[in-house]
Amino acid sequence: MPLTDTAIRRAKAQKKPHKMFDSGGLFLLVTPTGGKWWRFKYRFNNKEKLLSLGTYPDVSLKDARDRRDQERKKLASNVDPAANRKAVKAAWADNQANSLEVVAREWICKQSAIWAASNTKKITGQLELNIFPWLGDHPIADITAPELLSVLRRTEARGAIHTAHKILQTCGQIFRYAIATGRAMRDPAADLRGALQPMKSGHFAAVTDPKAIGSLLRILQDYQGSVIVRCALRLAPLVFVRPGELRKAEWKEINFEKAEWSIPAERMKMREPHLVPLSRQAIEILKELHPMSGRSAYLFPSPRSNQKPMSDNAILSALRRMDISKDEMTGHGFRAMARTVLDEVLHVRPDYIEHQLAHAVRDPNGRAYNRTAHLPERRKMMQKWSDYLDKLKKAK
Repeated sequence: MPLTDTAIRRAKAQKKPHKMFDSGGLFLLVTPTGGKWWRFKYRFNNKEKLLSLGTYPDVSLKDARDRRDQERKKLASNVDPAANRKAVKAAWADNQANSLEVVAREWICKQSAIWAASNTKKITGQLELNIFPWLGDHPIADITAPELLSVLRRTEARGAIHTAHKILQTCGQIFRYAIATGRAMRDPAADLRGALQPMKSGHFAAVTDPKAIGSLLRILQDYQGSVIVRCALRLAPLVFVRPGELRKAEWKEINFEKAEWSIPAERMKMREPHLVPLSRQAIEILKELHPMSGRSAYLFPSPRSNQKPMSDNAILSALRRMDISKDEMTGHGFRAMARTVLDEVLHVRPDYIEHQLAHAVRDPNGRAYNRTAHLPERRKMMQKWSDYLDKLKKAK
């Protein structure tokens, strides 16, 4: 006889579990503690099996019968309900374990070892605000380029064009990490190149506002990556040479006694030898660096080989890891920063600045000045510049 709600409500617990049968394999199991569990009994491949359908009263009699009917339909299609439920549960767990948010947070955790805490917080916040609410629970392998673009359009619509580009770049790194760890086959972010509104970009972005310079210098001072790269980051604004000239600098070119750096012509853009007076602060950095790279020919050797200089992307990569974007500062930007501030704030003679920048300055007869031209004045200028940067770095 089929069950009724009244009979179920009146069912009393007994010393042993007892069953109250409905129909079509459905029954209610009443436990000694008073719990009431719905069960569906069926046969598959000549084996008797049981499937849990929930508890009463959370699952009503009507709901239990509906669930039984759904499972009977699977049996009619030669599908084992228990095996099907197990497979669905496993697939869901797998999808959750490999969702975009799970993979992204795992990647962030690994990167945070070399990031500043502020950078970790900023990137996590950008993803939590702009990506996770819409794509966070999606299996990362299933996300398509149009889906990602649709979400980025929300950020773009707010007018946060730079943020949208930054998030796209971050997503690309996350997808590449997923590929490397076997959880995705391709990077849909790569298909979105040119899909977002372009950012306004200048020539060799540079920070020239004194307060911003101070903030930048403090960030460089606190860089948590390689000590050699950190020394390069700290030295770059003091000497403001071209990035290639800095990364290929050799110890034999440094004269500690004279506080000079003599760069040979073959490494200079204008193919003229160049002399860089070294301030007290620059010398201090070089003395700190020497015990670490003094056995190499290069001040800043590659981490893979002492016989090669660091890569041309080392400084830029370090800036990006500190979340200093390419429209805020580039490796070349230290030159623009020095040129602007020395002229407009410290009021140094322009020809001294141009000489120190190793630009093509000519005498009245059209001949290039030699590398020692205005050397005393340039030496004073370089010390004045370093002292000024120290002042900005210490300012609150």
